[in-house]
Amino acid sequence: MSPPPLYPLHFTPILRRLLWGGRRLGTVLGRPIGDAADYAESWELSDYKDLVSVVDEGPLAGTSLRDLIRERPAELLGDGLAGRTQFPLLVKFIDAREDLSVQVHPDDEKGRRLADDNGKTETWVIVAAEPGARIYAGLKPGVDRRALAAAIEARNCAPLLHHFPARPGDCVLIEAGTVHAIGAGVLLAEIQQMSDATFRLDDWGRVGADGRPRELHVSQSLESTDFSRGPVQPVVPTPTRTAAGNLREGLSRTDYFALERWRLTAPERLGTPGRFTILVGISGEATVCGGGTAVPLGPGRTLLLPASAGACEVVPGAEAVLLSCTVP
Repeated sequence: MSPPPLYPLHFTPILRRLLWGGRRLGTVLGRPIGDAADYAESWELSDYKDLVSVVDEGPLAGTSLRDLIRERPAELLGDGLAGRTQFPLLVKFIDAREDLSVQVHPDDEKGRRLADDNGKTETWVIVAAEPGARIYAGLKPGVDRRALAAAIEARNCAPLLHHFPARPGDCVLIEAGTVHAIGAGVLLAEIQQMSDATFRLDDWGRVGADGRPRELHVSQSLESTDFSRGPVQPVVPTPTRTAAGNLREGLSRTDYFALERWRLTAPERLGTPGRFTILVGISGEATVCGGGTAVPLGPGRTLLLPASAGACEVVPGAEAVLLSCTVP
């Protein structure tokens, strides 16, 4: 018996509780959270170690992303990617009730050597931000290894960090090697390499559940930091208007992913034939039609369009804003 055709896939979110998390994954994004105030991350699409996404709708409900890659790689991933054994991208929402630690992610070579993991380049798209919330991205001009090492030793990295107000809709590209932190009051979507390699430089004087300061990764952080990068600013979108009248905005493009934002007021075909596409709902409601199936896409909802589904028609209810991402 032939397996069912692949269609736009929705996966059960994987919720993670961390000491800096909040409650907006439930109150804003509708995740089924409990009574605690530390729901920090919702992993929407993951093939990372034991955190593997599972389809929760349609004929393939109960099938894991890892099983699909193992059993139907060409249909799922598309041209030139069928030899991969791990899905290349991780999508999550992050709710920062408190400041996240000051951290840096390694590149691929350092990730393998220092963390037994992939490198980690990521992009943030801010969904909501409380008044006064900040994004910390990059070091101020002139900060070198010696200055950063001294700041880590003093547990006072903040004066060396470039920062700017967090504004809903802003996109921030955090390339591997960039020192960064998400400020308190920010809710954002993150698209990144499939990795959790993170080195902590500072934690704002915070202590863990045991009452002691959390561990810092001094040597790994200093080795992973790219001191030539300097301050990072929000991405300036590159807009174009489609024949249907919809606005298409290029956000960030790296060796690992290409991210766009769409503002739809009319039906549009999204997705690249022969290559998977990820859609993330930001605001408004839409219906995604592909593989003989119609699937809803609303705020905070993530769909994986398999390569075999080709370009899928996305029909907005009125106006819908969504992110579209694939690998170059």
